[in-house]
Amino acid sequence: MTKTHLLVVDDDPHIRSVLRIALQQAGHAVDEAGDGIEGLTKARSGRYDLIVLDIGLPEMDGLAVCRSLRETDQTPVLFLTAREDEIDRVLGFELGGDDYVTKPFSPRELVARIGAILKRARPVAALTWTRGLLRVDPARHLCVVNSTPLTLTAREMEILAHLMAHPDRVSARPALVDALYGAGGQVSDRTLDSHLRNLRSKLAAAGCSDAIETVHGIGIRMGPCVGS
Repeated sequence: MTKTHLLVVDDDPHIRSVLRIALQQAGHAVDEAGDGIEGLTKARSGRYDLIVLDIGLPEMDGLAVCRSLRETDQTPVLFLTAREDEIDRVLGFELGGDDYVTKPFSPRELVARIGAILKRARPVAALTWTRGLLRVDPARHLCVVNSTPLTLTAREMEILAHLMAHPDRVSARPALVDALYGAGGQVSDRTLDSHLRNLRSKLAAAGCSDAIETVHGIGIRMGPCVGS
């Protein structure tokens, strides 16, 4: 089996060393970068399956790196930071981050989170769903609204694929969290709301503002996707 190739971008050599050892022991190949510019240059090579990205980087902070990367690339990003401010977490998700771990962290937990992201990013079946103007092909990471392709993050694609797989079922928040993060997954309401808001915004911009409906007090489900 081909090893997954990860990039760790952090200005602390000790943290990079701890992560490199933990990730290599878990079977991953690991490259490193010590600042934002070096990290972005390596990330743009397109050879990584996931990027661990510190926010407080010299030269170019992690949020700016992610913003620039998302212009052309949807490689999963796990933010790593010492900051406690919720604004940073929400902004990170709005820029296309897939998960968020705050320092100090457990290397074992971080490895588990990375494994979960990689597992979800690896489609298990070549399925294509169509509903109204919307067509979703998770295996090719393809989302099209009336011939217009959308650029989705890995997490946004997971949410949309889950809803499209059960188009007439209302997904309650706990069930949606379990589907995205695994049973017992710990994620704040703001995190999930950020992903949903971004996904809805992209769908609406493409002319499909009715794609995701909120059933108040219960959850969300697919709408008719007939256009706005």
